[in-house]
Amino acid sequence: MTEVDFHFDPMCPFAYATSRWIRAVREHTDLTVHWRFFSLEEVNRADGKKHPWQRPWSSGWSLMRIGALLRRRDMALLDAWYAAIGRTLHVEGGKPHDPDVARRLLDEIGAGAAVLDEALADPTTHDDVRDDHNRVVAAGGFGVPTLVFPDGDHLFGPVLIDPPTGPAALRLWQVVTGFLEFPHLYELQRPKSACDQAAIADALEPYLRGRDWVSVDRGRVLSFATPTRNTENGDRA
Repeated sequence: MTEVDFHFDPMCPFAYATSRWIRAVREHTDLTVHWRFFSLEEVNRADGKKHPWQRPWSSGWSLMRIGALLRRRDMALLDAWYAAIGRTLHVEGGKPHDPDVARRLLDEIGAGAAVLDEALADPTTHDDVRDDHNRVVAAGGFGVPTLVFPDGDHLFGPVLIDPPTGPAALRLWQVVTGFLEFPHLYELQRPKSACDQAAIADALEPYLRGRDWVSVDRGRVLSFATPTRNTENGDRA
């Protein structure tokens, strides 16, 4: 396997942990990672509430619109953008979903703060994010991380809090790609003990500190993973 599409929502701590793992795999192989989008705000939107593209600023959706413009210019810019967002929110407990912080991060990766306004002024960036999102939904997907392989196979996961590096990262890659040999193997899940729940809560502490929204539990992973409220404009998703 030499390439994979990695669908992410920048607000999801589990997708970010898995992205760190896939980057480790990439370091030691010839794997090409194509970063693509998925909106937890949209998939968890309550009936009658606004879509994220109907708001002037909408946490993960707006950060992905910026990413869409960067991707048009160079996938490496989106690669750097996602790494910067993820580090700020999920490691440092900061707020990349604050426009001022987002501008600073754009400067730090060399893209320039003006990209934020350019992306938000371009309505077609909505289309880029929506197309990526709908691709996963059309395949029956519900969240992130979602991996899409060249033959069209989709896998949700792996869901991690302590992404392996080095040889361990490669072993996990072999496990994940080995899953593809069994097209009717749909789920393999480890029950979470009280100790597991405590470890997950500890790993997600920076994210919980940095977020500005309430989360919901769809019974898939954990309640922390899905942003559903944007407090910056006082509106619910």
